[in-house]
Amino acid sequence: MTTKIVTLDELRANKTKDSFYILIHGKVYDVTKFMDEHPGGDEVLLAEGGQDATEAFEDVGHSDEARALLPDMLVGDFEAGSGLKLKTGAAAAQASRVAGAVEQGSNAMYFVPLTLLGVYFAWRYYTTGSA
Repeated sequence: MTTKIVTLDELRANKTKDSFYILIHGKVYDVTKFMDEHPGGDEVLLAEGGQDATEAFEDVGHSDEARALLPDMLVGDFEAGSGLKLKTGAAAAQASRVAGAVEQGSNAMYFVPLTLLGVYFAWRYYTTGSA
């Protein structure tokens, strides 16, 4: 079975509520029937019409269940060399890893000093002979 090749013109022609294609990771999906069911509303989908929505899709952090819906909506592969710069989602994945590291570092900023302070007061309590 050959995969349909979707051109940039075809992608841009299908960006209305009646017929809406979205481009994610180099593949084109027809999400027309899903627009009313989308948890974020149809506005977030409509904002990505006619362009590569990979970064927006990855930034939100869609669940495995959401990703499992994609194969049923697949129209085909996006035309190579169309002039539209495709996004790989690598930037979004990197940003997510950096944000996670910063968050872990932020937790350590509070935990380590408080632990040291607790150890210091415990040491002072037991060494001053107040027992």
